Amino acid sequence: MSGGVDSAVAAARALDAGHDVTGVHLALASGAPDHSGRSRGCCTPEDARDARRAADVLGIPFYVWDLAERFRADVVQDFLDEYAAGHTPNPCLRCNEKIKFAAVLDKALALGFDAVCTGHYARILDGPDGPELHRAVDVDKDQSYVLGVLDARQVAAALFPLGADRKADVRAEAARRGLAVADKPDSTDICFVSDGDTAGFLRARLGDAPGEVVDERGEVVGTHSGAYAFTVGQRRGLHIGRPAADGRPRYVLEVSPVQRRVVVGPAEALDVSELSGVRPRWPGPVPAAPFRCSAQVRAHGEAVPATAYPQGDRLVVRLDAPLRGVAPGQAVVLYDSTRVLGSATISASAPAAGSTTGASRTG
Repeated sequence: MSGGVDSAVAAARALDAGHDVTGVHLALASGAPDHSGRSRGCCTPEDARDARRAADVLGIPFYVWDLAERFRADVVQDFLDEYAAGHTPNPCLRCNEKIKFAAVLDKALALGFDAVCTGHYARILDGPDGPELHRAVDVDKDQSYVLGVLDARQVAAALFPLGADRKADVRAEAARRGLAVADKPDSTDICFVSDGDTAGFLRARLGDAPGEVVDERGEVVGTHSGAYAFTVGQRRGLHIGRPAADGRPRYVLEVSPVQRRVVVGPAEALDVSELSGVRPRWPGPVPAAPFRCSAQVRAHGEAVPATAYPQGDRLVVRLDAPLRGVAPGQAVVLYDSTRVLGSATISASAPAAGSTTGASRTG
């Protein structure tokens, strides 16, 4: 129970379904409480109090599990390491993989519970080979992308009671149940970067590493204080001293922290037609290669038709239509209609035909 409306209603519905429910809040943040009103994250002491009050209304036991050290090691440090390597990680996926459906699930099973129930907007449906992970009915709230890292064991031990609902209906239900979080704003941004200043967070921990901003020909067009502050596809804040000769906007094409170099160029140079991924995760049986699917590289991005080629601990995805601005470190999640087939962390991409750059981007 995060202290928000979704997890509170999910707990209430699990209770209504006849389950023996215990509320658990994860203490993931460290440091003093933020009473400024500027925090937009989650898992703060204030959130713990909101979760406890919701549990009291529901009449269920409530505990706070301190996983701050594990969270720092598996999520925050991974986030820093990935940016330092020039990648663009998604910490929500890593938290689901390493914390909520690993550390929490393992502890819950050891204590005799059968499943972890959360307020994620996704569905688990029965399939011929067992439980299947599917998109939520409300596509605007769908969170199946950030759950694409779950394996078959984790899917089988997960409950998502809100997958068929819309957020407005969930808030209305919370109000009917007398839950004070009914009107609580959703958490935004990265939970451990509560002020939303990701670049400042990285700079404070990784330090200054000045370098050059260059165009595709290698000509220096600007300078920067740290390549980690840039991501592939970025347009604003590039610190370019002069416009392109053709006057068109320029975007980040490549980030090289070792060389302290950021490469910029035109938008069409961002188009890619093939992705290579590492650490594939499968929420069910591994499909026979090759297989047709839809590939999505952002939480609410477009899913494009593709063909996937599982290769042991690697995955190659060939896209029917180009995707733009794909960065190493992002996840590619594969779907068959609404069903999640698998995922991998993108390690490299190949440019689409007609792209103005001929080099692959690798992490």
